[in-house]
Amino acid sequence: VNTFNHQLLIFSLPRNMIENSMFEEEPDVVDLAKDSSTFPPFDPDEVGFEPRSSRLLVRGLGENDMDEDEEDCESSARLLGMSFMNRSSAHTSHSSPYIRHAPPRSCFRPSARTMAVSVLFLVIAASGTMVLYFLPGCTFTKMGCPKPNETSPIEPVYPVSTNGELFPWAQYRLPHSIQPLSYNLTLNPDLVTMTFTGQTTISMLVLHDTKVIVLHSSDLNISKEDVSDVTVLEYKPRDQIAIKFSKNLKAGQKCNLILEYSASLSNNYNGFYNSSYTDKDGIKRVLAATQFEPLSARKAFPCFDEPVFKAKFLIKISRQPNYITLSNMPKAQTTVLPNGLMQDEFEKTSVNMSTYLVAFVVAEFASITQNVSGTLVSVYSVTEKKNHTDYALATASKFLEFYNNYFEIKYPLEKLDLVAIPDFLAGAMENWGLITFRETSLLVGKQSSLLEKQVVASVIAHELAHQGNSFLAVRFRVLDKDALNSSHAVSTEVDTSEQVEEMFDSVSYEKGASILLMLCTSLLGEQQFRKGLIQYLKQYKGLNTNTEDLWNSLTQLSTQYWNVSEMMTSWTSQKGFPLVTMSRKGNQVTLTQEHFLLSSDGTTNASSLWNIPVTYVNDSCSLDPTCTQVFNFKTKSATFKVPENVKWLKLNYKNTGFYAVHYKDESWAALGEALSHNVSVLTQEDRASLIHNVFALSKFGRVSFLHVLNLLDYLVNETETSPVKEALLQLNTIYRLLDKRQEHGLVARMKDYMLRQFGPLINSQTWKEEERVSKQELRAALLETACRLDEESCTAQAKTMFVKYKESNGTFRIPGDLQQVVFNVAAQSSEHWTSLLEMYTHVPYDAEKRKMLLALASTPDVKHISWVLAAGLQGDIIQTQELPLVINRVSSGFAGYLFAWDFIQQNWDRLIQKFPVGSGAIQSIIKSVTSQFSTQSHLEQDFFSRLKDRGSQMRSVQEALETIRLNQRWMDTNLPTLKKWL
Repeated sequence: VNTFNHQLLIFSLPRNMIENSMFEEEPDVVDLAKDSSTFPPFDPDEVGFEPRSSRLLVRGLGENDMDEDEEDCESSARLLGMSFMNRSSAHTSHSSPYIRHAPPRSCFRPSARTMAVSVLFLVIAASGTMVLYFLPGCTFTKMGCPKPNETSPIEPVYPVSTNGELFPWAQYRLPHSIQPLSYNLTLNPDLVTMTFTGQTTISMLVLHDTKVIVLHSSDLNISKEDVSDVTVLEYKPRDQIAIKFSKNLKAGQKCNLILEYSASLSNNYNGFYNSSYTDKDGIKRVLAATQFEPLSARKAFPCFDEPVFKAKFLIKISRQPNYITLSNMPKAQTTVLPNGLMQDEFEKTSVNMSTYLVAFVVAEFASITQNVSGTLVSVYSVTEKKNHTDYALATASKFLEFYNNYFEIKYPLEKLDLVAIPDFLAGAMENWGLITFRETSLLVGKQSSLLEKQVVASVIAHELAHQGNSFLAVRFRVLDKDALNSSHAVSTEVDTSEQVEEMFDSVSYEKGASILLMLCTSLLGEQQFRKGLIQYLKQYKGLNTNTEDLWNSLTQLSTQYWNVSEMMTSWTSQKGFPLVTMSRKGNQVTLTQEHFLLSSDGTTNASSLWNIPVTYVNDSCSLDPTCTQVFNFKTKSATFKVPENVKWLKLNYKNTGFYAVHYKDESWAALGEALSHNVSVLTQEDRASLIHNVFALSKFGRVSFLHVLNLLDYLVNETETSPVKEALLQLNTIYRLLDKRQEHGLVARMKDYMLRQFGPLINSQTWKEEERVSKQELRAALLETACRLDEESCTAQAKTMFVKYKESNGTFRIPGDLQQVVFNVAAQSSEHWTSLLEMYTHVPYDAEKRKMLLALASTPDVKHISWVLAAGLQGDIIQTQELPLVINRVSSGFAGYLFAWDFIQQNWDRLIQKFPVGSGAIQSIIKSVTSQFSTQSHLEQDFFSRLKDRGSQMRSVQEALETIRLNQRWMDTNLPTLKKWL
């Protein structure tokens, strides 16, 4: 049993030194406590509830053609993929940290001490780079900051700790009586027993007189010895521990808290967790890696695990000689320990960091490196996949230079590591200086297609450069999600760990990027937008900010004197988006706005109002961006005038605005007629947005489905990727709903309609290597649809290609964009499914391996379906990280969707042991198994309501129930029309 030590310095500093953080002296250490008895291990079923701080994520955008010097607004907006997660204000310096105060008015000018709350500025170039700013202050509301509570403070209700005493803290957020300055972490992982021991020394500054230090610890067995004047308590539901003293710690003192502990390496992808893989010789290899975002640093070391508590970190890790270790900073030295192990010590972090960005890896990895502008960029992987890292290194290096130039701020570290983890749940994680990836998100073979390389480039830079069509489709999907009543505002209160997890969704990320795109394209322009960002980053470097600071920086550079803050607050403070309805009489155009809410009872929030920069073009000039007009629309209705001879208007040019449009009177017909005569009269983005809009309006009840089908008539002449893919996605969704309802006659007629509508375009596709990425995307979408609908020539070609591939012994390669359709067709037969499974266990290319897995999960054979689901949960042949993907694919087929539904009901408790409640994985699983239900009997199943504290209150559950009701309503409304028309 390790010992618990608390060492405290009684050391006073002048106020000016405290406020300016000038703490260079080492503290005198006085041993105050020695004590014995052991903390029981935390119950993993009792999840600590912890709200998440707000943050502004500045993410990048990637593009396959790196040589073009294109810096458009879409790049910048996607680069700034924002997640505004609300964070409660810090306590003011003169208040007691142990009394529940009314929220402070952070709109007032804060004191110097309050402003010194720490910052995280992160430009992790070349990979999943982010700049993160955590936003203190009030929640965005239409009224602004909340007023202080003028009544007496509410007396806190203290919970009972594990030993029966009252726990001395009653809130989810930690008190602000202590500010950590630095952590000295020593970790000793044992990859045989899958356990680790550790010692954490936290150097702290006392901000307020207090007798208690409260911090986070989860699943750590902390050792202690009993002494009369010190008590250590724990409160498991919030992952909090408290160290109580008999005497006050005085404001201005510095102290060191030393905690020794032991724990098991996590087996559920968060905290300090164990991972494994099988090498080319069939030998199982093990490693340990970290995933701390959002609330799991506390599972690796006791800490103040909230983003506002930034500090510096010095990390030491022991290892076997055949392993390497990696951490955020470069390695400083290696020492041979008496037990024969090696201990690597890393340099102290050069900036203050939030705990969730700390990272370390212990593994048998190989690397390749390149020096870029004084920064050593490295890509790490398992040894046998080292030859799959070249593209990632080249791409990361280009993106690093792009970021340095774009922000006019040089990447501040000496090294940047990109690490491919064999068993990793997220796509990537932007740890400071050590970015971790799934193998499929980082590694590509030398023969990989451009489409596969673009996927990797997009993850590395999070779509850093000019993405075009990909981000357009992303905007469509987040509009679909944000139209539900179960959606949330970009800036939202969070109270529990599940709510924190659920904030990592498309509304937080992609909607944030979308409203920045709207701001850039409609108000500022690319150059002014960029200048505003650079000014903002430089002005607030080293500080925490609130959202107003960014908007104010952009407002100062607005050439049209727009109030950016007023506009953007209307988009971040309320959920959903507006429907703009246009009607025209002569030269007068009338606009009205309302909340576009797909609620089952048709109700909308009448008080919702947005400040909308409405862009529009007309028939005389509709393709050139310079033709665009902007109308500032911020009331319920407004009018403007156009020339009498204008035949039609198209609102929301290129769909860069985050709103839907309905055209009243003859305007829909005029647009449809224009497209039927000349497809190129509108940009492909505008054509795709019309398709998305008309399907959405059908669900909203504003247009009939016959109106939808009439607009789609123009598609026989469409050849561009964006509109075709959007139409295919919408029609395939309806096809699957009909299929699940067993509307066999309609399914057959829908199939005939789709093949007839897209037949000429499908028949024009070749099965040879295609060089252009956009054409690869289009071909893959068309042929996957054709083969799924059993179009004879498509399935025949796919079968022939698979047999050739199977019999070639590796000498014949299927083009990357055709692999999925070929494997899907092969998996429909039992013989080829078995062959595909054998290939899956040996194929060296991760992208190809994943396509095989998707095909294996698309089988109609119920025995194979059952095996795939069980194997995904087991994690031996199919990694458990892939289980959400497997469930999604199984659920899409008629044979598998009920199997998948039964599977998650039977295995729910095992699933939430693997994936945290509220996580993206759980959200994906729930959506996959329920999104194609459309009957009352499905609604009446009460599985989710029985979950109680195991997930019943998740937003994704409410979204699932709402989606089922909407599917049911759509079917009931449109089945007669479909039967008649088809």
